[in-house]
Formats: sequence, structure tokens, C-alpha cells
Amino acid sequence: MAQIDEFFFDTNRVEGITEADYERAKPYVEAAQAFAQSTYQSIYIIDYFRKNFLYVSDNPLFLCGHTADEVRQMGYGFYINNVPADEQPMLTELNRAGFRAFDDVPLADRRRCVMSYDFHILTSERPLLINHKITPLVLTDDGRAWLALCTVSLSSHKEAGQIRFRILGQSGYRQYSLTAHRWQPCEGVTLTPEEKQVLTLSAQGYTMKEISDHICRSFDTVKFYRRQLFEKLDVANITEAIAFATNYGLL
Repeated sequence: MAQIDEFFFDTNRVEGITEADYERAKPYVEAAQAFAQSTYQSIYIIDYFRKNFLYVSDNPLFLCGHTADEVRQMGYGFYINNVPADEQPMLTELNRAGFRAFDDVPLADRRRCVMSYDFHILTSERPLLINHKITPLVLTDDGRAWLALCTVSLSSHKEAGQIRFRILGQSGYRQYSLTAHRWQPCEGVTLTPEEKQVLTLSAQGYTMKEISDHICRSFDTVKFYRRQLFEKLDVANITEAIAFATNYGLL
């Protein structure tokens, strides 16, 4: 079983943060609280100085029977207590790998870094496969991540892993191999304008008939766009397609 100290090391160590810095960080917490009220995702703010969570949204689906305040107080102990033991080594390995990738990014691009990965949490009914997506929220003067925003949603995949690191605005990304223990460059998925329209309108709750009327295309053409989407994203239905596109910044 992992130990909390395994999630923190020289690469992600942050020093010199003051109470005044936390006062200046309050607008970020308030923004996260506002965002949490309008999304199905769960929101965390990771604090790498205090080595815990600064904020956890109240979304019971992802809290494993705990309250948001209990999870905030547990910090990384939440993962140790609620992630299957055989997946915890993956979490500690990808945590180090993610910071190695982050350190390779030019300072000007670090705020646009996103790392995503899937793992199970142990709910009362059954293990739930979730997607974690982490992006820097506040950087120190030397470019280290002090606070990071973590969004948690249901995974569109079938098993743990899917470890990806990307810079928003760039089509390519890196995928981490747990067998080779290294990042591998990959070409990104590119959606056509029509595919993006269909996906966006589907996410807004439009039916296929309504999408057909909205974009002035036949019903069969909309079906064709959806089928192309499923093939490109390697998903089985529109719900998985929306989750995939949200998780990987395609919309």
C-alpha cells in the first residue's frame, strides 16, 4: 500500500508560501466553488505546499461515502484508503512521471499543461472507474506548481491507465507506458467542424433530429458524423464521446 510521502518529492516540493499567498489564492477557491455548482464533475484544488487539498467540491458520487470536508482533511490519504491496492503504485509512478513532463515544458506554456489518467475508486456498490484531469492553477516565481486544479469525472474507458499529458492548443500529446516506464509521443485526434458541431449540440441535450435541423444537414448525415466520431474517439456511444472530448480538451 502506498504512503502519502510517496506522492511528494523534490520535483514537486514547494517552499516559502505565506499566509498572504493563501489570502491571494481565495479568488481561485471561490471560482472553483462557483464552477462546481454548474458541472457534473467533482473539483479538487491540490496544495503542494501543505501536501493536502485546499478545496474539495461536494459531489457524493466521487467521495466514497465521505463528506467533502472529510476528503479535504484526508488529502492524499483519500487515495490510499479508497483506491484498490494494486492501482496505487500506478498513481505514485504517474505522479512522478507527470512532474518530469511538466518540468520539460517551457515556463510560458506551463499553465496550459493537462495530465489525465483513469483509475478506480471503491464505492459502496462497486469499484467506479474515474478520470482525473490535473492542470496547474497557481505557479511560484520559479515555475513550480503550488496549487493545481483537479477535475474528476466518469471515465469513458474500460480499464485503469490512459495516462496522457498535453499542452492545451496543441494537437499532439504524450502517452505514458506503464510497461516501458516512459512517455511516448502521439498524434492528437482532430475533429472536423461538423463533428465538433454534432458533439457540442449533443452535449447541450439536442436530439439527432434537432441537430439535423440546427446545422441544416440530413438526419443520415448527422448519423454519419456521429459514427465517425465514435470511430475516431474509440467509444461506443455519444455519452462516452462527450466524456472523452471533455476530458481531453477537444471541445
